[in-house]
Amino acid sequence: MEVTLKSLAEFLFQRRCLKEIVSSDSGDLSRIVSDVCIDSRLAKRGALFCCLDGTKRRGVEFAQDAAKSGAIAVIANERILNLDIPQLIVTDTKEASGLAAAYFHGLPASKLLMIGVTGTNGKSTTAYLIRSILKAGGMKCGLIGTIIYHDGTREEEADRTTPQAPLIQSLLSRMVQNGCHACVMEASSHGIEQKRIAGCLYDRAVFTNLTPEHLDYHGNMDNYFAAKKGLFERHMRGSWKVSTNIDDPYGKAIQKIFEPYALEFAIHNKSEGMISGFIIDSSIRGIDMGINLPGSLINVSLPLLGEYNAYNSLAAASTAWSLGFSPDVIKAGLESCPPVPGRLERYFVEDGPVCVIDYAHTPDALEKVASTIKPLCDGKIWLVFGHGGDRFRENRPLLGRVAASLADHIVVTMDNPRSEDPEDIALQIVDGIKSSLGNPEYRIIIDRKQAVHFALDNAKAGDVVLITGKGPERQIIFKDHTMPYSDYEALKDWCNLRGKRLL
Repeated sequence: MEVTLKSLAEFLFQRRCLKEIVSSDSGDLSRIVSDVCIDSRLAKRGALFCCLDGTKRRGVEFAQDAAKSGAIAVIANERILNLDIPQLIVTDTKEASGLAAAYFHGLPASKLLMIGVTGTNGKSTTAYLIRSILKAGGMKCGLIGTIIYHDGTREEEADRTTPQAPLIQSLLSRMVQNGCHACVMEASSHGIEQKRIAGCLYDRAVFTNLTPEHLDYHGNMDNYFAAKKGLFERHMRGSWKVSTNIDDPYGKAIQKIFEPYALEFAIHNKSEGMISGFIIDSSIRGIDMGINLPGSLINVSLPLLGEYNAYNSLAAASTAWSLGFSPDVIKAGLESCPPVPGRLERYFVEDGPVCVIDYAHTPDALEKVASTIKPLCDGKIWLVFGHGGDRFRENRPLLGRVAASLADHIVVTMDNPRSEDPEDIALQIVDGIKSSLGNPEYRIIIDRKQAVHFALDNAKAGDVVLITGKGPERQIIFKDHTMPYSDYEALKDWCNLRGKRLL
């Protein structure tokens, strides 16, 4: 269906988002819209350009550039002088851009079962697990998250956890065209607060947990929680349900606030009739756990490690159970879930250590990962990690203290330094190591590949080399350039140089 500028404007008006239309002699509201974009460099003939403000410049500054590239109209929150194309003046450009993109793509979220996953840790693994269960039940499912975007046919590397609204709506549209029945989407606090998910309503949601992260953006935990809570306050539909982890205090708060819609799950604070779980056995190769569903018990063997992945499995099982999937399908889906890139990825080195690659980049996440590995390790833990530049600096000494309390040998290296000096970041981490009660051996090797190779060279059979912070990322970000890099490729390169095989 072709979308005209007039019909799109009427849709925004119906959603109480459009205040007025500022037209010119050359303005023609019957023209066909060819695209909705937020980057003037991507504007093409027939596009509707949305003037979103950035961190340094205002969106209206790029309206003329978009018009020169062929845009037929703009969405803005104020009148723009000397602009010879129609202007849709709206109450909120972020919300309007999402709604406009959704309308342009035929409101694809209305044609899919929509499942949103939010929280600090566990979003990606939980999303993968939910998708695997849906697949086991015969339901084709797309995925939008931190690691990949998958439209049901084609997979692409993700740029950010929750992309900008035009890309979300384009991905959802492709899912519909490719025959998907559902979409599971990670909803980050930035994505919710910046209204990137405008135009999306969800049938099911998951709240995993909440620990300090992104506080450089949100300021404090109350604001961070409020951003997450916005998913349930503004973006749910129908007889929606949220599966929430009541062992986490913020998850318990979600249960209390949204009680009629909340499905509790827990490992420790469990009660009769609720969804709960328990670990039967755990090794470096995976966990066996029991899951209590209302009226049934299933035992599952998972290629995952640790209690927190037991929580992720419970979240996925709870969501699937609420959608009517049988215990047998839930078990099959959990057990057949493919490895999640950068989430406790394990590689067994011939006659050498086990190498584990994980995305953990906050003190809480690092503590969970290292605490999971420690009791499963027969030898020593070699920890290789750094911290991103232009991010929450207070985390750096905390990361150092966590590392010192759990690792036997530490190699501090770079992560994504961005505009900061990676040596300075490393020294701030070392301050935390020195102030800890532990007494691990540590050194700084800024070159990340060299740091990984050093740990692998010195670790022995029975040891674990734990590499954290970047997970599946394939580049290192500096102030003015990026450099191709992958922890997995660094491991493979070391194996090739030393004549070792990955088992």
